[in-house]
Amino acid sequence: MLAPPNGHTVKYKATNPSNRQEDWEYIMGFCDQINKELEGPQISVRLLAYKIQSPQEWEAMQALTVLEACMKNCGRRFHNEVGKFKFLNELIKVVSPKYLGDKVSEKVKKKVIEMLYSWTVSLPDEAKISEAYHMLKSQGIVLADPEIPLDATLIPSPSPRPKNPVFDDEKKSKRLAELLKSKKPEDLQEANRLIKNMVKEPTLVTLFHWQTYMPIAYHIIWQTCGMLWIMTYFFWPSCF
Repeated sequence: MLAPPNGHTVKYKATNPSNRQEDWEYIMGFCDQINKELEGPQISVRLLAYKIQSPQEWEAMQALTVLEACMKNCGRRFHNEVGKFKFLNELIKVVSPKYLGDKVSEKVKKKVIEMLYSWTVSLPDEAKISEAYHMLKSQGIVLADPEIPLDATLIPSPSPRPKNPVFDDEKKSKRLAELLKSKKPEDLQEANRLIKNMVKEPTLVTLFHWQTYMPIAYHIIWQTCGMLWIMTYFFWPSCF
């Protein structure tokens, strides 16, 4: 598990405010943990979002360094989690004056904007990242594209997503199939959680006008209905 409460995990050591400099041993160790765990990307982005919003500049900057390292070393599974509005909203809060923008240092805000822009350039398949970045430009929060060094971009870009985004991760799909064949209650509960993670896709509700959000909302409702159908089919086949 990435974050037990004792705080002595790789992740907490990698972003410890008492660090005098970035600790790359723990940063790369955190990347390795993400790659080993089935739900590593989902858990890690929640932890990083919390640290990035730290009132301590040094802690937030370390978290951004960890995030950048994960984007370069943890592959498409991690890219997919960062490319969801649920996580992008947390980054937007850091730079938006409506949320934390007036409380966060310019150094942290500058780094967040640079990272969003570099992903927009390097990950064209992650459309929501580009959408979030251009929304910041349209609101006047970003006035011009930042200049970023070549090594800050992610090269090469990941391969295009499969047509069905719900089951775009082969490892998850295989694991789900195994769980659904089991008769153990705990396996069915895990399958339920996995299905929810695969279909639940938040949107920029707090930042978009309702009329703009409506088409995305219909899409999410359709996905949720699909999830319920799958659960009913496998858990209560007598209904069919």
